Amino acid sequence: MQVTYMNGAGNDFMVVDARGKSLDFSRLAVEYCGITGADGFMAVDDSDQGDFRLHFYNSDGSRGEMCGNGARCICRFAYDLGIAGPEMVVETDAGLVHGWRLSENQYRVKLNNPGILDLNRKPGIAYVELGNPGVPHAVAPYSGDLWKDKESLRSRMEALRHDPAFPKGANVNFYQVLQPGEVRMLTFERGVEDFTLACGTGCGSTACALWMCNQLPGGVLTAHNQGGTLTLTVQGREGQIQALYLEGPTEVVRLFPDL
Repeated sequence: MQVTYMNGAGNDFMVVDARGKSLDFSRLAVEYCGITGADGFMAVDDSDQGDFRLHFYNSDGSRGEMCGNGARCICRFAYDLGIAGPEMVVETDAGLVHGWRLSENQYRVKLNNPGILDLNRKPGIAYVELGNPGVPHAVAPYSGDLWKDKESLRSRMEALRHDPAFPKGANVNFYQVLQPGEVRMLTFERGVEDFTLACGTGCGSTACALWMCNQLPGGVLTAHNQGGTLTLTVQGREGQIQALYLEGPTEVVRLFPDL
């Protein structure tokens, strides 16, 4: 079976076309991600609700509700294979996700709106779930040099990932404000159990928290991740988020034709 190794702003995935196949996705996630050290595994399947179905698994074999950068990559994968056109609808565990091809490498997706947005789940820490059931995120500001301090933050972020305040566990996202509408991001990711170079839903959750606090001018957030820069756009009114978009780069790194 051919496997495509892709990344979106450094968030990397092993991807297969599983239509018409019976596969053990959890086992393949562990096996294939072990080859490249990828963050996750994705499979395209048939759908009666969208153009195709996305099955997403973390590198430890656990199933994930959705993945923002993964959704952008799977849109490119589906377009390149002729499964979908330049505008598409993806069925995910967190709900339907709309995607757009902007250029060969740039893709945009409409993330699920927050199903839960609790700005004070813990002191100074917001809890956001995108979708219903949603992808869980803890979001907190950091006043130091986030990337320089990365390793010293590991134990703190890992503890938050398992904190009982987050019953499903959480992806932990710290952000450093560079200027209004621009942040530096660091994510410790559930299921990967380590830092990842980017997290699309984490950036989206951060954008939602900032918007709710009136700290996102124009509703647009430029989020610098160690693997690349993502753009988040929040649309809403009267304290209600009505739409959330994620845009950024995708890359096909390598094909494994016979795994």
